[in-house]
Amino acid sequence: MFRRRAPVSAPVTIWFEDEEVLAEQGESVAAALLAAGVSVFRHTAVNGAERAPFCMIGNCFDCLVEIDDDTASQSCLVTVSEGMKVRIQRRPHSMKPDD
Repeated sequence: MFRRRAPVSAPVTIWFEDEEVLAEQGESVAAALLAAGVSVFRHTAVNGAERAPFCMIGNCFDCLVEIDDDTASQSCLVTVSEGMKVRIQRRPHSMKPDD
């Protein structure tokens, strides 16, 4: 669905679900994962529907993933760094105030 327009010139290696992903230095985690063919970043808390980046500017929260020790990172707002470990968000977070 998404692809890079040019080869990676400043490579950074990140890991998604224990698979190596080659990213471009300075790009967001969301952009790197989309370019690598990742189409599911999390599942909704209500019915488990698959979600992936939508707005790419931090407004929609559909790009939430686990990055290293953070269980709810907006991947469109986080810049890749060497060795970063990214996983599908395993524990959906409810937006309800009483949870």
